[in-house]
Amino acid sequence: MHRQIGLMVVVAGAILIGLGTLIYSGALRWFGKLPGDIRYQSDHLQFYAPIVSMLIISLVLSLLFYLLRRFF
Repeated sequence: MHRQIGLMVVVAGAILIGLGTLIYSGALRWFGKLPGDIRYQSDHLQFYAPIVSMLIISLVLSLLFYLLRRFF
């Protein structure tokens, strides 16, 4: 049981390092700028809803967790 928890912590850390590298390098500039992402701006109000971007991230995370469950 302790090995499984340790492995999960290592995998989570590797994912965070990879995500941090992507953000730092600018590879995620597309986030929030896809067609279907809602952005409204007026003098007194700003509204932002990255609907399509969040759907893509949800699909990627679902695939990742499916693969992790299948192989571990």
